[in-house]
Amino acid sequence: MIVSVGIDVVLVSRFARALDRTPLLANRLFTEDERLTGSGSPRSAESLAARFAAKEAVAKALGAPAGLRWHDCEIVTDPDGRPWLTVSGTVAAAASQRGINRWHLSLSHDGGIASAMVVAEA
Repeated sequence: MIVSVGIDVVLVSRFARALDRTPLLANRLFTEDERLTGSGSPRSAESLAARFAAKEAVAKALGAPAGLRWHDCEIVTDPDGRPWLTVSGTVAAAASQRGINRWHLSLSHDGGIASAMVVAEA
């Protein structure tokens, strides 16, 4: 059963400027696995913006409770390149309180916009 849906969009150029202005921002928002591709090279601003949109979409699907930690929501990529959402800590606790035990995720970036949609399921 679908419990909630969250969606977010990010202007890639604005997000890239924020990353340039604040060098430690990427470390604060993303885990090392999120920041790097499977080959170990840094992800593009478009890819990071989509992952940020996913984290925001998760927060919206949870009703934006206070105290969620960025690293407790991680977007991982399977060997085929498909993104998956894993939750732990504060995000897992908020999801459990709402009966959420499964997530569906879609990421996209095109035309300077990154977007993400999540479906929370019980």
